[in-house]
Amino acid sequence: MSYIPADKLHEEAIKTVKELEGKELKPKDRLSLPRQEMPSQDPEVRKKNMNEVALGYFEEQVKIEAERCLQCKTAPCISGCPVQIDIPGFIKTAAEGDYEKSLSIIKRTSLLPAICGRVCPQEVQCQLPCTVGKSLKDVDLAVSIGRIERFVADWADAKGKKTVPQVKPETGKKVAIIGSGPASITVAADVRREGHEVHMFEAFHKPGGVMVYGIPEFRLPKRIVADEIEALKEMGVKLETNFLVGRTRKIQDLIDKDGFEAVFIGTGAGLPKFMNIEGENLIGVFSANEYLTRVNLMRAYDKERSATPIYQAKKVAVLGGGNVAMDAARSALRMGAAEVHVLYRRTEKEMPARVEEVAHAKEEGITFHFLRSPKRILEGEKGRVRGLEVLKYELGEPDDSGRRRPVEVKNSNYEMEFDTVIVAIGNNSNPLIEKTTPGLDTNKWGNIVADENGKTSMERVFAGGDIVLGAATVILAMGEGRKAAQSINELLSK
Repeated sequence: MSYIPADKLHEEAIKTVKELEGKELKPKDRLSLPRQEMPSQDPEVRKKNMNEVALGYFEEQVKIEAERCLQCKTAPCISGCPVQIDIPGFIKTAAEGDYEKSLSIIKRTSLLPAICGRVCPQEVQCQLPCTVGKSLKDVDLAVSIGRIERFVADWADAKGKKTVPQVKPETGKKVAIIGSGPASITVAADVRREGHEVHMFEAFHKPGGVMVYGIPEFRLPKRIVADEIEALKEMGVKLETNFLVGRTRKIQDLIDKDGFEAVFIGTGAGLPKFMNIEGENLIGVFSANEYLTRVNLMRAYDKERSATPIYQAKKVAVLGGGNVAMDAARSALRMGAAEVHVLYRRTEKEMPARVEEVAHAKEEGITFHFLRSPKRILEGEKGRVRGLEVLKYELGEPDDSGRRRPVEVKNSNYEMEFDTVIVAIGNNSNPLIEKTTPGLDTNKWGNIVADENGKTSMERVFAGGDIVLGAATVILAMGEGRKAAQSINELLSK
């Protein structure tokens, strides 16, 4: 993937649309239509600002991309969607130019199309089983479902056609939602729609969970998240920030003393993992969580209006290969680093990060070192980082994840100079809920144990999202939230 200016993409799309006028497309014709690339900011410009990188499809591109859909009777794409959106349905109406109806189809099962259209890994979910991609033998050539979803959501926003879900008559029953990320937003909306009183408790001073503190502005503008929270408020959901459940109030107290008839825990996975190597306590070493929270939630990039301190880095090493690593690396670049290097102990093929995010990082000048991992962090003057001792790896047999296990190459160690190290190798669940809630079962990783309906070991307590799954995706969290909400509504209907 290489950068193509937005105006050139637009010109090509206009030309293709004109060629399609009056034609009745057969499956073979649809398969020959060019997949539409996402317009984006020029890499040399965007790496110096925090504005959204992906600009969104032009209307002509939506027309072409939607026409690529074969409208399969079996609709395999739906099975790949955690919330079971009617994908052929919303794409067909988008192809016809009826974007309002297209959005209404999406919103039957997904409350956050503008968000999911931006950050969900469609290439390993709905687009993976797409017949077009399979026919062309490349998932990257599947119909760009997420980009069409984003367009119709953004179109509705621009036209002022956003709708607030209808709420049934009040039931007099109360539900507490702990956390305000994607799983919690889904539960809050689905439960409130049934007429139950919903209170959402958020530990931070701003709601939105990982969508606010973790995902950078250049991937997901915070305005979009704020709009979704506002829609919940318009539905009548009561939101309380700076409320740390487990400290401000314990879960059992919410039921016994505050009269909540059900509790949903959607606190995510916010406890960073470290590598447990020498030097991780040096000045200049950060977890990706802390670094991204400072940049995103606390707006360290907005130096004129925010007093948030941020480490002034010149040469940064980011350890890891997931989306969080890409977010940290690209954020460091925008915060003024002269060089940013990503070290990953497998090859690019095994990286869990989205292909699009890796491509954007490369376009912006970030350097990748594959089959490399640090043995220790080197100390310089006054306890500060001066570099890494790095080991080379090669791939061995597959491990439990199905990926080939990295095997250290003996006597391969060498040094690299850095003044900052950001560790982005994953997260665990925050232990506060577990330690302050007797009777709540958790697994060896600290994740809450819940059944397929979101039910935990405690009566009237449900859980979903990353606190159950471990660090996952927005849409998977929403899928878990949908199941839990259905269980809560069934419980309260008795």
